[in-house]
Amino acid sequence: MNTKDIESRIFTITSEREFNNVSLEIFHYQYNTVEIYKQFVDSIIDDIHSIKKFNHIPFLPIEFFKTHKVMAKGLKEEKIFLSSGTTGTSQSLHFIADLSLYEKSFLKGFQLFYGNPAKYRILALLPSYLEREGSSLVFMAGKLIDLSENTDSGFFLNNYDELADLLTIKGSNDVFLLGVTYALLDLAEKYNLNLEKAVVMETGGMKGRRKEMVRGELHEFLKNKLGVSKVHSEYGMTELLSQAYSKGDGIFRTPPWMKILIRDTNDPLSLIKNGKTGGINIIDLANVHSCSFIATQDLGKKYDDGSFEVLGRFDSSDIRGCNLMIV
Repeated sequence: MNTKDIESRIFTITSEREFNNVSLEIFHYQYNTVEIYKQFVDSIIDDIHSIKKFNHIPFLPIEFFKTHKVMAKGLKEEKIFLSSGTTGTSQSLHFIADLSLYEKSFLKGFQLFYGNPAKYRILALLPSYLEREGSSLVFMAGKLIDLSENTDSGFFLNNYDELADLLTIKGSNDVFLLGVTYALLDLAEKYNLNLEKAVVMETGGMKGRRKEMVRGELHEFLKNKLGVSKVHSEYGMTELLSQAYSKGDGIFRTPPWMKILIRDTNDPLSLIKNGKTGGINIIDLANVHSCSFIATQDLGKKYDDGSFEVLGRFDSSDIRGCNLMIV
C-alpha cells in the first residue's frame, strides 16, 4: 500500500463511501504490518477478505498498548506518547512513526470545530500533564499555543493567581481556556471570574485530586462559577491521533476521518443500535502506522446523527484522564 497516498486522502474524506474505502485499505495495511493486530484478527476471523464494511473490521482492545508495541514493522518511532495512568497501574505507550500526521490531525480537527487558533488567547491549565513526560495533550496544546498570535497564550502549572489576574484584567474575549477538570474546579472555587465570552474546555480527569463528579454536575458547577453558558469538552487519548469535541451538554462530534461505534458489553464482537449504552469503539484513520481500530474501556451512547456521549468506564478498567464517573 502507498501510505503517502492514503495519508493525503484521510483528511479530504467527504462521504461514507470514501470513509469505507480508506478504512478497508488501512485495515489491510495494518493487518500485514502490525504484528499484534494481525495476531488478534487471526484469533477471531478466518478470512479477512470477507470484510467489506468498516463496521465489520475487528477492533483491537486498547489494553494491548500497555503490553505490546503497536506499530507497523520496519518503521522507527519519532516520538513516544505515554498515558497518564495512576500510581500502581501500567502506562500505555503510543509509538508515533510520523509526528506530522498527529499535528495535521489535531490542527485540522481544531480548525473544523473552532477555526484558526491564531485568533485565540490559548490558556492551557494542565498541571498534572505538565508534571510528567510524554503527554500527547501537552504536545497538542503547545502547538496550538505556538500558532496563537496572542502573546498572553501559554501554559499554567500551579500559578492560578497569574491566570486569574490575566482573565480579570484583560477579560474573556478571544480566550480559549483548556483545562484538566480538577484544575478548572480549583480555579472556579478560588476566584470570582466572569468568562462569558470565553471558550472553556475541560479535558476530563480528577487525577485522584478530587472526588469524581458526573459530567452534568461538573458542568453546572463550572457554568455557575465561571459565568459561561456552555462548558466544552475534548475527548481524546494517548492511543489516538484525533479528537472529538463537545460544544456543550456532553454531546461529542468527530471529524470526518474519525467514527464512533458502540459494542455490546456482553458480546464485544457485536455492535448495538444507536441510542443504546455500550463500549466505545473508535475508528481513527489518522492512526495509520499504529492501529486505527480500537476498542476502548469507555462506555457511551451514539445517536442517529453520529454524535455521542461518554457515560463512564467499565468497572474493571483503570481510571484514565479523559473520563468521568458513570452516571
